[in-house]
Amino acid sequence: MSSPVTRNDVARYAGVSTAVVSYVVNDGPRAVSPQARERVLEAIRVLGYRPNATARALRTGSTQTFGLITPDGGNPLFAELAKAIDKAAAERGYVVLQTSADGDPETERTKVAQLLARQVSGLVLVTPTEAPDLSGADVPVVVVNRLLPGVSSVSPRYREGARAAVEHLAGHGHTRIALVIGEGGRRVPERERGWREGLRAAGLPDGPAIRVGFRREGGYLAGQWLVGLEERPTAVFASSDLQAIGLLRALREAGLRVPADVAVVAFDGTPEAEYSWPPLTVVRQPVERMAAEVVRQLVEGTVGEPTAYPTELVVRKSCGC
Repeated sequence: MSSPVTRNDVARYAGVSTAVVSYVVNDGPRAVSPQARERVLEAIRVLGYRPNATARALRTGSTQTFGLITPDGGNPLFAELAKAIDKAAAERGYVVLQTSADGDPETERTKVAQLLARQVSGLVLVTPTEAPDLSGADVPVVVVNRLLPGVSSVSPRYREGARAAVEHLAGHGHTRIALVIGEGGRRVPERERGWREGLRAAGLPDGPAIRVGFRREGGYLAGQWLVGLEERPTAVFASSDLQAIGLLRALREAGLRVPADVAVVAFDGTPEAEYSWPPLTVVRQPVERMAAEVVRQLVEGTVGEPTAYPTELVVRKSCGC
């Protein structure tokens, strides 16, 4: 078996010093001329050189690796967010280790401990449980889509987005607008607050509301409940795309047309909503902007005030436009 290619081998092939090879591989700290950089990169390609990440971590004190925990790896929103975080991290020379906690606090605690044991350089928790155990975290931690005391957070402006959705439905003349909201325990979710604010702004009373899971099954159950009401709503605001997808099925099975009989607007804005039938009008989360801010905070090690980004109302067929 041949011995592994070393930095000395690359330097000899390229006709440069080992320090220049190091500057190219690590993108600094000193500049390298374009000609020398190209010779080093060519040597790396020809020789098949693979830098020793473990040795580099020992020298620099950083593994350049982020840990990412989502509550549901199969949710299109979390998949899209994870992809955006991975892309933003790669642009800064970092890699991402992703795992899922399945919404279980004990699993989440275990996954946090496992990632910290792997000496990640930072940790991202997407919609974590109410009280994740971060006692052993000596690296930057950023939470997405939830506020936790003493921890940086990045999220969309839920309340503003929900209010815009309801006001849009009211603008179509709907006076009985229902809410399908996720199960939030004792908290009143921001999307529910925005729903109420939108109704008040339009001079409307609260419509029927039901708390179900954020997945398709939850939306399907909510739809079955709504169509069975004596005074059925003519419009629904769903707090997630997946709930809205399940809702569409329940409405169709009941013989109701969307949007002719029931208009629907959802929150998230994943590709799944664009390719449903009818295509869903959505409140789009600013996934790319949030991902870029998450990575910036992790790389720079900043812990500041909660950062919230505006959403976008994307109008399609399900609202009646």
